[in-house]
Amino acid sequence: MAHFSTHVLDTVRGEPASGVVVDIHRLRQAGRQHLQTLTTGADGRAGGQQLEPGAYELTFHAGDYFRAAGVKLPDPPFLDEVVIRFGIADPAGRYHVPLLLAPYSYSTYRGS
Repeated sequence: MAHFSTHVLDTVRGEPASGVVVDIHRLRQAGRQHLQTLTTGADGRAGGQQLEPGAYELTFHAGDYFRAAGVKLPDPPFLDEVVIRFGIADPAGRYHVPLLLAPYSYSTYRGS
């Protein structure tokens, strides 16, 4: 099975985003299957799971994170939940999904 991890960086503060809740779902023809809920640690990292090849969805609870950090957000926030869908093709691969996060923008890529 492939190795999965994620890392969230708060680009407003310029530091790891600690305490971000991340839901992992497996996407199948029959619908979404919730696999696990993770929370990023002090280094902004979470994961270490072994995942089978297939399609997945990560939901990062950005609005909750920024509210807890004391950032004043509009109601509703511009970005409340950031959803990233990605695929795992190589069962022996490493799939690292970093998220660079701010209240009004985000960026992601396949990391190493």
